[in-house]
Amino acid sequence: MWELYKKYKYDFPIIIAFIVFVLLSYFYNYNPGISIFEDNFWGFIKEMILALPVMFILVGLFDVWVSRERVQKHIGESSGIRGMMLIMLLAFIQAGPIYAAFPVAYILWKKGTSARNIFIYLSSASIAKIPMLAFEIGFLGLKFSLLRIFISIPIFIIVATIMGKYFTKNNCEVKNG
Repeated sequence: MWELYKKYKYDFPIIIAFIVFVLLSYFYNYNPGISIFEDNFWGFIKEMILALPVMFILVGLFDVWVSRERVQKHIGESSGIRGMMLIMLLAFIQAGPIYAAFPVAYILWKKGTSARNIFIYLSSASIAKIPMLAFEIGFLGLKFSLLRIFISIPIFIIVATIMGKYFTKNNCEVKNG
């Protein structure tokens, strides 16, 4: 228990402050504090409880069913533009919140996906998922949405390529365990 406290000694005061804030909000009927807990915090917890187990099951199945060689062939270091397009397509069709993309990115990295394609995947999943795009077009219009996508994609491809060269050069590896 003492090791746990030493490891998270800076996190505990924040957690305690949040709990005290929420309790005082209920005691003094402070609506913004109540809303922070009920709408934001509790809503986020419920969403994670529903979404993450499904994502972990899918990631586990992907880990078992798809071979490392297949991943390296299609989206590995030598995949080129075709690999970039495949990884963007995978990100575009993914549904769910952005934090669901991180377990997928981890398993892709573990299977041999290039660092460039991991960065492209995370960028694509954060800005251009098809379900999110449908809402955006409804609220902001087709012209704005297409302009945003066509400006964003080349930028994150350039940034991902630079970052991919940096991480490849420095031999970043996934640590098991």
